[in-house]
Amino acid sequence: MPTTSVQLYSLRDAIAEDLDQAIARVREIGYENVEPYAFVERATDLERAFASTGLKAPSGHVAVIDADDTAPIWDAAERLGIHTVIDPFIPTDRWQTADDVAKIAERVNVLTAEAASRGLQFGYHNHQWEFTNKVDGRTVYDLFVEQLAPETVLEVDTFWATVGGADAAAVLRGLGDRVVAIHVKDGKVDGDIRTALPSSESALIVPEALQRAFENQTPAGQGDVDVAGILAAAPQAIRVVEFDAYKGDVFEGITESLTWLKDNDK
Repeated sequence: MPTTSVQLYSLRDAIAEDLDQAIARVREIGYENVEPYAFVERATDLERAFASTGLKAPSGHVAVIDADDTAPIWDAAERLGIHTVIDPFIPTDRWQTADDVAKIAERVNVLTAEAASRGLQFGYHNHQWEFTNKVDGRTVYDLFVEQLAPETVLEVDTFWATVGGADAAAVLRGLGDRVVAIHVKDGKVDGDIRTALPSSESALIVPEALQRAFENQTPAGQGDVDVAGILAAAPQAIRVVEFDAYKGDVFEGITESLTWLKDNDK
């Protein structure tokens, strides 16, 4: 089975209550890897939890592109054993024009070089708008990727790419080995979810329509996304299970996704 992880953002409520207990439960479920979010601020707590459970964090999410001082980010990544640092979110209003894309790509390339100087990889994680927004008929994601340094890596959120109208498996095949991780999530991909966007200030601030759509996410293999085809298209990528929201017990959700992956991701 390929390397499989879980994005700790899925468990943010449980982590807010008791980080050590939440992460211990992830290990009990059977995960060996996690993808922490906002890990700079909680590096001490995460280091303690990883040491007690044996969990590893091959990748992690943090806002790097807009950071004034990136040194603490690279320091925290090294401390936690995170090799690949991923920026999870640049809002849709900054992906409108060719100049917008060029500006983001230029910054990402600078950060890629910074990360490399510390022995780390740097990359970007998409949402739906990088595929919905177009310039001269081309998605801004395509324009972005073609301007990136070869060393820049990508984490493709396959659910949001699908929501944005892309054939996620085809996207992965086209990107090849520069995709180091994929977010594995499933659910409904039509209706409000196609057009409702979070706040331009934070991915955590969403309208009611999008919150409802989040809650329609399902464990892998139970929704509209071609998860099997996606996995086959990116055999090299870390599989990161994630829920933006979940109607039921999210620990049961990540358990069901792991079980499905064990049975279907050979």
